[in-house]
Amino acid sequence: MVATRPLRILVVDDDPAMVGAITALVGTEGHQVITAYDGLTAVRRFREERPDLVLLDLAMPGPDGFTVAGQIRAEGEAPIVVVTGESAEEAKVRAFAIGADDYLVKPFGRAELLARIGAVMRRAERAVGGLAATPASATSNLLEIGNLALDPGRHETRVEDRRLSLTPTEYRLLEVLVRAGGALVPHLRLARAGWPAEADPDPLWLKPHLARLRRKVDDAGGPAIVAIRGVGYRIEVDEET
Repeated sequence: MVATRPLRILVVDDDPAMVGAITALVGTEGHQVITAYDGLTAVRRFREERPDLVLLDLAMPGPDGFTVAGQIRAEGEAPIVVVTGESAEEAKVRAFAIGADDYLVKPFGRAELLARIGAVMRRAERAVGGLAATPASATSNLLEIGNLALDPGRHETRVEDRRLSLTPTEYRLLEVLVRAGGALVPHLRLARAGWPAEADPDPLWLKPHLARLRRKVDDAGGPAIVAIRGVGYRIEVDEET
């Protein structure tokens, strides 16, 4: 089973045949498809429809997929799965850096597509508190550092009374930093936590995601996430608390 509920999926591809194929594949699971065949329409449809998930090609008329991914990520936290014929590592690194949550190379089968959708949605729903029905016993062990608290049972993040809206990748990165309790977390360990489905995640993917995470925590008045150049990151602990 791909997800616990029907999803509204924005499919962005300039090839009508590919859009039709994806629509047919995800339709078997009861998901609703919103379509866009160029970059400008994709951003507009995202703003209007607020889909649960975006399946995004890279090559298209108007703004390309990289530009669209950046604009969508600036607009909201919906998971983005790049679905493309471009298999070069450079494109993959760039897509993850902009904010993509997964990367699927064409051609692909139904099982793989549905598995990728299921994986990113499970991570997304955990990150935004989608497990609201979790028993109280699972929510009793808060992870705290300073005024920042993560509830692993509900997968919620708060700075005092302010709840943070994080992408699935941002949540995973923050969790490993909080669990470290202020100790340094090396780049490779962070990359593996941020992209658990990747066998060999590139530490270069970390910088833009951590920049957004640091800004969100800082804007909420939380503790500083400090970069140790060439080594890793840590959360700054107030020694007086």
